[in-house]
Amino acid sequence: MQTVFALQTRGAGLYEFTGTVAGWLEDERARDGLLTLFVRHTSCSLLIQENADPDVQRDLSAFLERLVPPADDPSMDYLVHTLEGPDDMPAHIKAALLPVSLSIPVMNGRMALGTWQGIYLFEHRSHPHQRQVAAHFG
Repeated sequence: MQTVFALQTRGAGLYEFTGTVAGWLEDERARDGLLTLFVRHTSCSLLIQENADPDVQRDLSAFLERLVPPADDPSMDYLVHTLEGPDDMPAHIKAALLPVSLSIPVMNGRMALGTWQGIYLFEHRSHPHQRQVAAHFG
């Protein structure tokens, strides 16, 4: 089973789509197997992260912003790829540091996520983007 999830972002941040994936598995009557998710872009990432306290997402975003600031920050003056805006090359760096694919066991049709775990697309660009996440279940 395969599909592509289309996710609309509003700019940098984490976007949970656990329910969308769970709904697809349910619609497809998935049983036991392995779910693989892969983001089809070079300036965003995928994460499994806590979904109970939104402060976790805010803190993760703030940490990465401090770790890799925009290209117009004086500490980033070594960057060469700046034609697509001050958020582009830093987004590529963040995507290189974080996963772009996830593997999740599925048991009895349900993802084997922990109680407080959710699946997130981590948008690293400042402006809205239409993102695609390819899914394979087998």
